[in-house]
Amino acid sequence: MSSLLAIGKTGLYAAQAALSTTGHNITNANVAGYSRQVVVQATAAALNTGVGFMGTGTQISQIKRYSDDFLNTQVRSAQASTSGLESYYSQIKQIDNLLADTTSGLTPATQGFFKGIQDMAANRASVPSRQAMLSSAETLATRLNDLDARLGQIRDGVNSEIESSVTAINTYAKQIAKLNDQIGNYASSEQRPPNDLLDQRDQLVLELNKYIKADARPGDNNSLTVSIGNGQPLVVGQDSFQLAAIASPTDLSRLEVGYQIGGNVSMLPDGALPGGKLGGALEFRSTTLDKAQSQLGKIAVGLAFEFNKQHELGLDQNGQPGKPFFHVAAGVVGASINNAKGTTDDPAAEVKAKIVDPSKLSDNDYEVKFKDGKYNVVSLPGRQGVGSVEPDADGNATLVVNGVELTFSERPREGDTFMVRPTINGAADFKVLINDVSQIAAAAPILGEELNSNTGTGKISETRVDSDFLDTPPALPITLTFNKGTAGPPATPDTLTGFPAGETIYRVDDSGNKTESPAPVEFENGATYSFGGISVTMTGAPNGGDQFTINDNSSGVGDTRNIAALGQLQTRNIFNGGTATLQSSYAQMVSEVGNKTREVQINAAAGNAQLAQAQGAQADVSGVNLDEEATNLIKYQQAYQAASKVMQIAGTIFDSLLSISR
Repeated sequence: MSSLLAIGKTGLYAAQAALSTTGHNITNANVAGYSRQVVVQATAAALNTGVGFMGTGTQISQIKRYSDDFLNTQVRSAQASTSGLESYYSQIKQIDNLLADTTSGLTPATQGFFKGIQDMAANRASVPSRQAMLSSAETLATRLNDLDARLGQIRDGVNSEIESSVTAINTYAKQIAKLNDQIGNYASSEQRPPNDLLDQRDQLVLELNKYIKADARPGDNNSLTVSIGNGQPLVVGQDSFQLAAIASPTDLSRLEVGYQIGGNVSMLPDGALPGGKLGGALEFRSTTLDKAQSQLGKIAVGLAFEFNKQHELGLDQNGQPGKPFFHVAAGVVGASINNAKGTTDDPAAEVKAKIVDPSKLSDNDYEVKFKDGKYNVVSLPGRQGVGSVEPDADGNATLVVNGVELTFSERPREGDTFMVRPTINGAADFKVLINDVSQIAAAAPILGEELNSNTGTGKISETRVDSDFLDTPPALPITLTFNKGTAGPPATPDTLTGFPAGETIYRVDDSGNKTESPAPVEFENGATYSFGGISVTMTGAPNGGDQFTINDNSSGVGDTRNIAALGQLQTRNIFNGGTATLQSSYAQMVSEVGNKTREVQINAAAGNAQLAQAQGAQADVSGVNLDEEATNLIKYQQAYQAASKVMQIAGTIFDSLLSISR
């Protein structure tokens, strides 16, 4: 009877445990990360009676937690990827909306500016048209400044995202390490690991993957070892390591992520921390934001550079050569805070960057590092070598890389590093330097005319100048004389004489290619001749002795040839090796951002679908099915009642035996 009573008691305890576990499942069904639990029973040791083994009841072998490490890893990986794409998309769509806006984008301001130039040319540079052109230039400058300021705000948002993500990652790392310690204490006392704490730890690792891709592997004493990036440990046992948001050594306004060991922080390179909100923000900044701001700056610098170049070839209303119209931003150079510190007698090395050819500009930034006696330049983010130069004994050197002139001075030290961003401030520093309408150089500096005494139909037209004219202008006036050739024999060609002595004469074709034309210079109807920075086109059929003069045009009121040339910049190919205009360069920039936005959006949607599938597969194993648990309640209730009945019968039998003995 005592055996029967013990059997009933073990059954009662087992049913009670099963009912408690089922109730625990039901009440935690909506708790994030909870894994269903089941009581696993085993037969108790049988009693040898001599005639056979008699059962002694049941026992609870374990409370099993249904969790699959493989499925958990898939969910964490999908979560990190999806969170990274969503972070990327939330940032890039701001740039996409900004650039593509038909009202606040750059296109309307650019079109308005060149329309003002064209109106000025059509109205013989009247004062109202000059004022309208200057106002449209100010509007263009304001638009570029505003676009850059908005990109700067987005950059500040990325910095905030980095700070908050690093704080969250460090918090999760500490919590995981604490749970490792608690779980390890239970395991060391020969108890089975606490299921609820295991669920909490797995959920923390999943939450961690929302901020950064983290790999979790089993460690000693039922702990989890969590690593990030290229294998950097974040949690090992009960110890956690920390990340830090630190200022870039070459740009104090730019936050980077560092890995902290003791009191030292090592900056991690771009791309070392993929996935999650942090990885998405870092990837967005390095692949889209930096490039977009540099592209916008390149457009601003290219426009300012080429416009100034042409404007300085003209004359203003006061008969003075044109001044720079726009400010051309210099390249930004950041010296690493880790560079060797100079002294008064031996200053630290310096690097300056200046745009010298917009057509060769790329959208890349550059890292300059002094190593093995040379300044070595690599493009970012690809880190492709693009040039090197060895400074002289005083540390001076010059190197031109992709349209950027780098000037080195003072004595460098081994390991000195500089970050060069040629066009990053191009739009921010774009501004109009002309503040008086009379300073607009609308007229050309020279004027070509035919003498009234000429008897032929020859014309001198298309008189233009280039930068060589400003460097060493030939003495004016210049008189060209047409000399009629003879039929021979021997035959002699028609020629032009009177070109300045010592000047090389070139014939220019329709593509701008120059071919040296030796004296005597042959005359050809429609040919263009270039010398001393002056280009003239000769047409018609002059007679022998006809003369053509090239004179100063300082009194040329109403001359709009230079402003017309400035208007042609709208359609001139000045970027990408002379293959792209201002408008096409901006259109390409908008297209790249738009395509990338759509790509990230599609990938994020696909990532969400993959995450849902992984979570569904995980829920099939770990999730709580309330219908199933309700069925279990009934089953375990009946088992409890049956075990109670066994104990009741055992008691009745025992009472009967006692009554017999009385």
